[in-house]
Amino acid sequence: MSESATSNWIYLSNGQAADIDKLPVMEMAAFQETILHEIENGARISALFGQPVADETVRLWAILSQDRRSLLLPLCTDTGADYPALTPRCPQAHRFEQEICEQWGMQPLGHPWLKPVRFHAPYRSTAINPADAGTPEIGVMPFFRVEGEEVHEVAVGPVHAGIIEPGHFRFQCHGENVMHLEISLGYQHRGVERHMMSGPGGRSLHYMETLAGDTTIGHATAYCQMLEALSGTGISVRAQVLRGIALELERIANHTGDIGALAGDVGFLPTMSYCGRIRGDVLNMTAVICGNRFGRGLVKPGGVGHDLDSALRRELHQRLNAVEKDLTVAVNLLWKTSSVMARFEGAGALRPEDVEALGFVGPTARACGLERDVRNDMPGGIFRFTQIPVSTCSSGDVMARAHVRWLEIQRSITFIREQLDSMPDEAVRAPVSPLQPSRIAVSLMEGWRGEICHVALTDHHGRFAAYKVVDPSFHNWFALAYALRNQQISDFPLCNKSFNLSYCGHDL
Repeated sequence: MSESATSNWIYLSNGQAADIDKLPVMEMAAFQETILHEIENGARISALFGQPVADETVRLWAILSQDRRSLLLPLCTDTGADYPALTPRCPQAHRFEQEICEQWGMQPLGHPWLKPVRFHAPYRSTAINPADAGTPEIGVMPFFRVEGEEVHEVAVGPVHAGIIEPGHFRFQCHGENVMHLEISLGYQHRGVERHMMSGPGGRSLHYMETLAGDTTIGHATAYCQMLEALSGTGISVRAQVLRGIALELERIANHTGDIGALAGDVGFLPTMSYCGRIRGDVLNMTAVICGNRFGRGLVKPGGVGHDLDSALRRELHQRLNAVEKDLTVAVNLLWKTSSVMARFEGAGALRPEDVEALGFVGPTARACGLERDVRNDMPGGIFRFTQIPVSTCSSGDVMARAHVRWLEIQRSITFIREQLDSMPDEAVRAPVSPLQPSRIAVSLMEGWRGEICHVALTDHHGRFAAYKVVDPSFHNWFALAYALRNQQISDFPLCNKSFNLSYCGHDL
């Protein structure tokens, strides 16, 4: 890439805003070549989305994460009814280009498998491509089929036996061996991003807190960090500490629940029972801070809505000590049981090169040895001042994903203890100014499932002209499908739980 080609680029740090008018609108060929060049040099696509800018023109935005440099590169180009698909040369763009087609009626020409993501009519009142103007029927799509003697198809969902959200899984099997798994979601689509348009409004924070209910702190913090960047608002270190404590409590609670559920999937009831109860203990710690077990009402624009006095900090210390003691016993029972290890080891393995090529994030990536963690790569908030070591494993299987969760629980406990003991005496909330006009900001958080990405663009009046949310499940649902190839179909529940992805976080 020539020096002249890069001279107009504007790099952002996590939680930083820039003037949209200073960003060059690239030609499509240059836009795509730049993305390919940056990915070859270690960058990732954190977001790729469309924004209508004229009657028949949509602006494509790409947010590239350069983890090694802790920088974000926003790029944009304009296109009409169709454009050459990026996916054949860049697999990370696969799901994003499906979404762009569904939302704006644009055709990525040459895309290998164009199918619905969330089953809704295009967002434009008149689709660019009239053939795409109708609303697809939910769940009706062309499924991939493997033809051959003794090949059979197994369909699961969208209604499942457990009390879980709807999603459809279709397996192509030869005997017990899974040759291909296709996952169809979209049943939970609520149009959250559309509701954010012309915001922020009175319900904007509520949408973020309930976007994926088990990731309330992660999404609410990403949203508030976005507002603070667009308004030029600084928050106190004490508020950053409280946000960090809540984020790690959310991680501990969900990882604990997942380890227990993995134990339950292989019929190991002691760890399952212990972890179910301990998860509740961790959720109750969040309730001690703000009155809500999932953290609703805690994270606010400009800081936090609740503070901790010395008595509450002592109580949290005591509760944390009890959680650590009980959890150590419960999880060590798991590791010491050979029948459990026989089921975990080798099941649903992913290769590091596939994780790199397909852009998977969170514990899924770290279980394959990749040190991919926003807290370390793109630190924001309290993580700019103190870091948590990245927890990795190398085998990429169910065992590795469980082990990474346990390492992260232990390191999160250590982090919370340190923060409770070193909270500065400051105000916990600052007033937030109006959003600045014609700005773009990117906010990343390492949620417990992985990277959360929020992107906002403001118009000339300082209102949201576009708002994009990428939950880690959007990246990782295909990881589950990939991990099931050449696996026994009876291992699907175990593999599925080892990822524990969000239906509603994907469907928005």
